[in-house]
Amino acid sequence: MDISEVIAKELSVKKTQVEAAVKLIDEGCTIPFIARYRKEATGALNDEQLRTLGERLEYLRNLEEKKAQVLSSIEEQGQLTDELKAKIIAAETVTAVDDLYRPYRPKRKTRASVAKEKGLGPLALYIRLQNAKEPLEKTAEEYVSEEKEVKTPQDAIAGAMDIIAEEISDDADYRTYIRDITAKQGNLISEAKDDKAESVYENYYHFSEPVAKMAGHRVLAVNRGEAEKILGVTIEAPVEQIIRYLEKQIIVNDNPITTPILKETIEDSYNRLIAPSIEREIRNMLTEKAEDGAISVFGKNLRQLLMQPPIAGKVVLGWDPAFRTGCKLAIVDPTGKVLDTKVIYPTAPQFKVNEAKAELKKLIGKYNVELISVGNGTASRESEAVIVELLKEINKPVQYIIVNEAGASVYSASKLATEEFPNFDVGQRSAASIARRLQDPLAELVKIDPKSIGVGQYQHDMNQKKLGETLGGVVEDCVNSVGVDLNTASVSLLEYISGISKTIAKNIVEYREANGKFTSRAQLLKVPKLGPKAYEQCAGFMRILDGKNPLDATSVHPESYKAAEELIKKLGFDKSQIVNIRKAGTNENAMFKLMASKLDKAKTAKELEIGELTLKDILKELEKPARDPREDMPKPILRSDILEMKDLKPGMILKGTVRNVIDFGVFVDIGVHQDGLVHISQICDRYIKHPLEAVSVGDVVDVQVMSVEPAKKRIALTMKIQKQ
Repeated sequence: MDISEVIAKELSVKKTQVEAAVKLIDEGCTIPFIARYRKEATGALNDEQLRTLGERLEYLRNLEEKKAQVLSSIEEQGQLTDELKAKIIAAETVTAVDDLYRPYRPKRKTRASVAKEKGLGPLALYIRLQNAKEPLEKTAEEYVSEEKEVKTPQDAIAGAMDIIAEEISDDADYRTYIRDITAKQGNLISEAKDDKAESVYENYYHFSEPVAKMAGHRVLAVNRGEAEKILGVTIEAPVEQIIRYLEKQIIVNDNPITTPILKETIEDSYNRLIAPSIEREIRNMLTEKAEDGAISVFGKNLRQLLMQPPIAGKVVLGWDPAFRTGCKLAIVDPTGKVLDTKVIYPTAPQFKVNEAKAELKKLIGKYNVELISVGNGTASRESEAVIVELLKEINKPVQYIIVNEAGASVYSASKLATEEFPNFDVGQRSAASIARRLQDPLAELVKIDPKSIGVGQYQHDMNQKKLGETLGGVVEDCVNSVGVDLNTASVSLLEYISGISKTIAKNIVEYREANGKFTSRAQLLKVPKLGPKAYEQCAGFMRILDGKNPLDATSVHPESYKAAEELIKKLGFDKSQIVNIRKAGTNENAMFKLMASKLDKAKTAKELEIGELTLKDILKELEKPARDPREDMPKPILRSDILEMKDLKPGMILKGTVRNVIDFGVFVDIGVHQDGLVHISQICDRYIKHPLEAVSVGDVVDVQVMSVEPAKKRIALTMKIQKQ
């Protein structure tokens, strides 16, 4: 198999692009590095394409390895024919290879293997030849043997039938047909084990849906119901059609002696050996497809969450709400440093509202707090009521925001949080995290296992390795697309940078603490264990904002510094002017843009001995005023008043923030502590297969209330707004 050619067809790109990417991956280059700094080689494949390419490369290489093992095993058995070898080499999936290997795979003891040991193989062959002229019992008498425990002709026939049944089950062509037709025409059936019991799975108590149409979220729901022993799940196959197919393939001579035996054997082979195996395979296929879909949605939601714009330059009061143990507060300065912590008790059972407000007024005045960041967990609603009252009583423009605190408790109890705040309890750490995730969501959320951030469905039910790898890739792409300040970045942030391991990230921070701020990217080579290869991978993503070389503050890679400096001169500027070039609205910035627009890019790239794509990236980087890609994302909604569920009326139009996107709709936070659901049919007027085609996590959207069920805590919303 030409792996590069296969991947090129799948990705609809050129084979040379794939070959270049494969070479770079094999050399140890990371996906962010290849996507950003090796565009000429790969024809500008983006990080998503490169990750898909990497996954397929691993699968196809494993497939080739499997084929080699299978061919070797069959050859050792002396049973490898040219025809079989050609089929195995041509197989395109691991399943197809498994099907072909099935008859030759060493098996544990089966009814067929026992029958073969009793010498019944020739009788099985005789039946399959379908040329019998006399009653089968008479022929079977020859195989009766006390020594071999074949006591009667009927025992011999039964053993021969077991051999034929296994041969039918092991036939790759039969299995392929049965698997395909079951997937296309079969139904998934789920039944309640106790249909009188109440549960969240009531929709699946008497449920049937074609396998081909099963939506991923329903597959995962049924799986969970089965795991919790509430549902029984089966695949209903088109059995009659399958049996007719097998009879047509196997019964080639309508012999009245062997035909009834073969029909019985075919049914036994299907019911006992093939059907359970195919059912397992189809359930696995459905689960894998559902998991892939859910993981993809989870990844897209996580990307949106991580790329939320930071609210910079403000003093924030982080509020971790609670009842009995009190609300934990942490005041955090614009750099993320914790200035003070307090515990107040405005909620049940203490209800010390006045004392809490007095303490808050003191803190807001002392530290000039501009924003209150409230976690959306237990007692959040009660805390919000106190905050709204407080804001009406102070003559200061303070606003608040409810932030998703998913993962804050995981972080606050972690080893990392203990190292960061050794003298704080978990509540104080959590409050600090809630404040910081408003100031810089990416820098704070990277401290938490992506699986704990909770922007998906059924994340605990799926392949945790695959989920972890995908989400880790999303975090890596986000961190590298933003870049990090080498002199302030935490270990948690640095370890996601291209080429940087956890150990090297710690070494960078230790080197910084021991030697002071980095003044040049080249100093990274003095960090223990950070060699030339790691430097090549990471340097472009590290920023030094006030270093010796102004290019260190950009995403221009050190390998392109010479070309960048020549380019700056060619455009009539000096390297020292880079800072002003990158400031929006300066004369240098305007002049640089004008000169760059007149440049003959192809000719200049040739003169500078760099690729045209690299030249365009350098120009873009030099002329943009230190832009952060997160600036293009919708800003979070800041509030100063409260809305409750009882205030909602059908027809009301509100602004909300998309908190979660799932297969059948989106959950929108409209500020009432209960996210409303916009069903997929209510998202837009055009047909969409998935909500992600129209909205993403973090989007600020206008919604209209359709219905409110306070008892069930359900709010139905629409984005197809009808003016009243």
